[in-house]
Amino acid sequence: MKKIVTCVLLVLLATPALFAQKSMEKEKVLRHVVLFKFKDDAKAADVQKVEDAFRALKGKIKLIKDFEFGKNNSPENINQGFTHCFFVTFASEKDRDEYLVHADHKAFVEVLKPYLDKALVVDYWARD
Repeated sequence: MKKIVTCVLLVLLATPALFAQKSMEKEKVLRHVVLFKFKDDAKAADVQKVEDAFRALKGKIKLIKDFEFGKNNSPENINQGFTHCFFVTFASEKDRDEYLVHADHKAFVEVLKPYLDKALVVDYWARD
């Protein structure tokens, strides 16, 4: 019985330290946020082509750690015509910089150009 109590006590004492260590080890990531406002004459099929091409970059460019996107649905009506948000995650500024000049990214930009009215890009280091 004494061994069981000792083991339980050791686990209870070690648990807060393990959680603290895990939170200190939280991965630092660089977020690359891209907003698009499409031209008024861009058709739904054109916008879909851009969405598909952007989404395909994750499979083509290994520097991308994570990717997600969505279409604006805010009821506030202050999006200034920007309808699409793309969220690309990198491990470092070096990875982001290499992504920007990567041939597949440049090819994507060529798909985008005919339909794009405006873009807005913000990069930041994620933190709590």
